[in-house]
Amino acid sequence: MLNTKFVTIIITFLFFGLAKSDKHPLHVSTTEVNFNAKEKSLEISCRVFSDDFESILAKNYKQKTDLSNPAMKAAMDELVKKYILTHLSVNANGKSVKMSYLGFEMDHEATNIYLEVAKVSAVKSMEVTNTMLYDIFDDQMSIVHLVKGNVRKSTKILYPDKQFSANF
Repeated sequence: MLNTKFVTIIITFLFFGLAKSDKHPLHVSTTEVNFNAKEKSLEISCRVFSDDFESILAKNYKQKTDLSNPAMKAAMDELVKKYILTHLSVNANGKSVKMSYLGFEMDHEATNIYLEVAKVSAVKSMEVTNTMLYDIFDDQMSIVHLVKGNVRKSTKILYPDKQFSANF
């Protein structure tokens, strides 16, 4: 557990602490699935490097991408939604759940993407399948956090692996 926390701290530092440049040596994303017992929902957030994310959106959908351009926000929302719902899935209690795309926002060199799953009354287990950016980088690393109350279970998924599950 301590090892996972240490790795997460180091990767988070690298992820957010890199100076702005054309290329970065680390291809990493983070995904957190948080069970909100009060709202009976799963709150999902993903964080990816914006330059990598724009590259894969342009490659896959063959159109100009600019996540930071307010004039393109509606078009980018459609691309982000299409991509994320194709490359991320969540199971709760052994059953696939339908995620609702809420939107994205830019934060320095990163893009935060938000989703939600409504009507989840209880969680005994969660599973995430994540292939974000696998279609562009064969060294992609995904940090996944599954959270229920005060219990956080985390791991790193290295390409070509794509799943993490935990019981609560």
